[in-house]
Amino acid sequence: MPFRFIYTQKHSIILKETMKLILLTILSLALGYNCMAQNSGNSKSIDVLKNEVAKNIQSGYEMYKKIALNLWEYAEVGFKETKSSVLLQNTLKDNGFKVNAGVAGMPTAFVATYGSGSPVIAILAEYDALPGLSQESSSAKSPILNKNSGHGCGHNLFGTGSVAAGIAIKKIIDEGKVKGTVKVYGCPAEEGGDGKVYMVREGLFNDVDVALHWHPDEHNTVTYTSSLAIKTAKFRFYGISAHASAAPDKGRSALDAVEAMDYMVNMMREHIPQESRIHYVITNGGKAPNVVPDLAEVFYYVRHPYKDITEGLFERVVNAAKAAALGTETKMEYEIISGSHDLLINKTLAADMQSNLEKVGGVAYSDDEIKFGKNLQATFLGKVPSIDSAALITPLYVEKNQGSTDVGDVSYVVPTVGVETATWVPGTSAHSWQAVACSGKDIGIKGMIVAAKTMAFTAIDLFLNPALIIKAKEEFKIMKGDYKYKALLGDRKPALNYRD
Repeated sequence: MPFRFIYTQKHSIILKETMKLILLTILSLALGYNCMAQNSGNSKSIDVLKNEVAKNIQSGYEMYKKIALNLWEYAEVGFKETKSSVLLQNTLKDNGFKVNAGVAGMPTAFVATYGSGSPVIAILAEYDALPGLSQESSSAKSPILNKNSGHGCGHNLFGTGSVAAGIAIKKIIDEGKVKGTVKVYGCPAEEGGDGKVYMVREGLFNDVDVALHWHPDEHNTVTYTSSLAIKTAKFRFYGISAHASAAPDKGRSALDAVEAMDYMVNMMREHIPQESRIHYVITNGGKAPNVVPDLAEVFYYVRHPYKDITEGLFERVVNAAKAAALGTETKMEYEIISGSHDLLINKTLAADMQSNLEKVGGVAYSDDEIKFGKNLQATFLGKVPSIDSAALITPLYVEKNQGSTDVGDVSYVVPTVGVETATWVPGTSAHSWQAVACSGKDIGIKGMIVAAKTMAFTAIDLFLNPALIIKAKEEFKIMKGDYKYKALLGDRKPALNYRD
């Protein structure tokens, strides 16, 4: 049988990505990768300014530690971060920022602004916790009594570190050492609520030149790998209740529909791109075995590196739900909960941030912290990295990334760059009790300070070198292509009760 090549949607996407890389290479050759080619005197003055900013951030260590640990204690989940948001807002207000709270229909979201004119540099802040991860700041698993949530992704550090960077930039604007505007974006509900998507959809980034962000991690590296696009939904099935033993024929099980849907989706896994990720939890399966459930619900996440394929996979999941309802004689409805784009990497900005991360350096542990770290590593599965690797800086490289983030949507409307710093003992997994423990200790605070300094240094480069922004925007245009931004979650309002 002769070979036949079938041109698919995936091939089309790969071709577009290849063309983008070719254009980006041409741009790099035309403009040169060294956008920071300044005379040595100017470079020295910039280094002096960065050293001043680093000392300023370091001098606020105890203050920022207190804020981060307060957020750690609050551990408020998505769209319910009332105390956390207020604390960060008040800190910014006390330092002269004008704060616009409750933006984009989200009570715990805010935008804090200082300065005037261009360039406008955004710094993203997150502060939501995760349910089911209550934990003491100890090296043994020890949930806190009567507490459900915990900062298993270190967003108590994320929010505080971003505020610290914003305040540091505000001070040098005050001193006349840079000109422009800094904005700190208080972004709620990153963990499944996609707060940034609503902020993008509202046009809150329209005047921004570059967006900076960071994330807690177990190593120090500039984000050089895209994320997975994601679309999530809750599927609800409605049946007819009846006595499960005395009159089962009178009932129609909503739980049967959920299980039928799950079975079909699990069979579908054999026939989807291998980079895809589909996962679910049954959030309501009935209340008693002897009652045919008239209501059942399942919560689905669908992911893929490309947003277009994610959308197609999601429609196949919807079709499975429709088929399950038809086969079980139930009714089905679904509610899209969240959806975010993959992350557009800006190599121009990444190279600059990498140089600044290397200037700042990694995290050095005290003897007590080394002891804590080794005790924590004893709870890990598999091979663990050296405890000393927290002090190292990872070179720029593309790694395999199976996570998702609503920063992706920001990256489709403005050039965006981020850094990950060692706030957790090397080998720690995100969304674990070990990550919660580290996020509540000086180990986490030290990594947070590295991130704050790195973002502040990068912001200084952006304020003082217009050519860097120009090149970043040219790359952004190439990578985005002719795509016009459209939120994957549609026009729904923020799912303020998605954690209920």
